Amino acid sequence: MKTAIEKLSDYGYELPTARPPVATYLPVLRVGNLLYVSGQISSGEQGVVTGLLGETMNVVQGGNAAEVAAVNVLSQIVHNGGIDLDAIKRVIKLTVFVASTPDFTEHHLVANGASNLIVTVLGDKGKHTRAAIGVAALPFGAAVEVEAIIEI
Repeated sequence: MKTAIEKLSDYGYELPTARPPVATYLPVLRVGNLLYVSGQISSGEQGVVTGLLGETMNVVQGGNAAEVAAVNVLSQIVHNGGIDLDAIKRVIKLTVFVASTPDFTEHHLVANGASNLIVTVLGDKGKHTRAAIGVAALPFGAAVEVEAIIEI
């Protein structure tokens, strides 16, 4: 059986080094058997994936940005949470923030990028509840930000 890291690689991503916080907050906080992962923006090897859904980005591009943000969530779990991805018992919830125009209504489709990656990498224990929220802007002009609650 493949490990979560191998599945992530099959999906086209390598687990990056976790990015340090850019303000006064913890990237990961453990409370009992829960990990709270602070919002991770859509930033990868090429820098921050910027854009505004409904103006400069389409749903496919937004979904790709959501994937990148979800990979960053996984990175925080491993590097700052000290948890092997295979030790995760359950992804409880993802909250996906989508920078968009006021008339954009397909936030849920953009959020599928993050959800699909998490479920592909973690299998049934990656199935989660979710909120997809449209916002006027995100830090550094990011297109998407994802936060998570994880049971370990």
